[in-house]
Amino acid sequence: MHHVRKDRLRLMTCAGEVEIETVYGQDPDTGQWVCPMRELWGLRARQEMSPVLEKRLCYTATVTGSYEAAAAEARNWGVEADDSTIHRHVGQAGERADRLRDNRVERALSTDTRAEVVKEAKRDLPPGKISLVIMMDGTMLRERGQQWGLKGAEIGGERVVWHELKTAIIFRLDQRAETASGRGMVVEKYYEAWQGDPYEFGRRVYAEALRRGLMQAERVYVVADGAVWIWNLVADRFSDATGVLDFYHASEHLWQIARELYGQDEEKARAWVEPLLHQLAHGGEAGVLDTLDDLLALCAQLDEQAKQIIKGEVQYFQAHRDHLHYQAVQAQGCPKGSGAVESACGQLQHRFKRTGQFWSPPGQRALLALDLARRNHDWDEIWELN
Repeated sequence: MHHVRKDRLRLMTCAGEVEIETVYGQDPDTGQWVCPMRELWGLRARQEMSPVLEKRLCYTATVTGSYEAAAAEARNWGVEADDSTIHRHVGQAGERADRLRDNRVERALSTDTRAEVVKEAKRDLPPGKISLVIMMDGTMLRERGQQWGLKGAEIGGERVVWHELKTAIIFRLDQRAETASGRGMVVEKYYEAWQGDPYEFGRRVYAEALRRGLMQAERVYVVADGAVWIWNLVADRFSDATGVLDFYHASEHLWQIARELYGQDEEKARAWVEPLLHQLAHGGEAGVLDTLDDLLALCAQLDEQAKQIIKGEVQYFQAHRDHLHYQAVQAQGCPKGSGAVESACGQLQHRFKRTGQFWSPPGQRALLALDLARRNHDWDEIWELN
């Protein structure tokens, strides 16, 4: 180097603050001022925390309930890092994670690089035939509105806004298992989440599915509730998949019809709905649809409001008539319920919807990118991008 000078490098590490005497100077080839020790340790310009400690703090921020909880956990290791410091590093690392996430989506969808992604997916798959399951759902999160800072008499402004976080999980049927009590579980699953329009969410779910074996799968199943945006997305991105309407949601709609028919008479409502649920679960979906199609002609004595509700519910089942083959899909190993993605939504709520949490869009996006990277085993890649 030219113009070599000495300097002191202070760095927060897992072992406490470290201070060393180092040198910096001008690279004769590029003319840039460089510090070899920073390059050796993989430090960005002006970075004051070691990559290992940054990774550990950011990881802790994704699995604890708040930045304050992450700071408290760090003190248990003997590291004094307050919540604002952790928040700052999550923002920096989250931006890198988000760029990598966007790059993975574009790489999977581009006609120039998609074949590479498909080839990489095949390399990571077990031998033999596979079946892929995709589940989707949504949960509402709070954000700071445009008038977040209003107080007192101005409290009527838009201080808080709600937006849906659309969520998907992807797994192979061979990744399903059972607990000792017989409860189903998924040993390994992959996640996608997006707060925005369904079209972009669909692109991202499709890209992640390509990474997890979509092109190699003998069968693909999509399991979800009746949200219209989900089934529009399925038609757009997964038109060849077998659709499965979540059985619990189907049962709720049958119960709604029963309540309109029998009012407060719970015994009669149960006597009507339970045989239909049994029939629906055991290969008799055609008979259930016939019963519902004939229903309106048999309830002329009901008031107009009840008729309209029942008509809407019958149309609901008609729209999902191809998604009701529960016995058939279960025989192939596919679950009839979307409980796994509902659990995933609950986990995200635990981190992003706690009491007193009101997110700014950049803050939420940064932490979400880190959380998804942790869940999808893309974590180490974040610290390779400086």
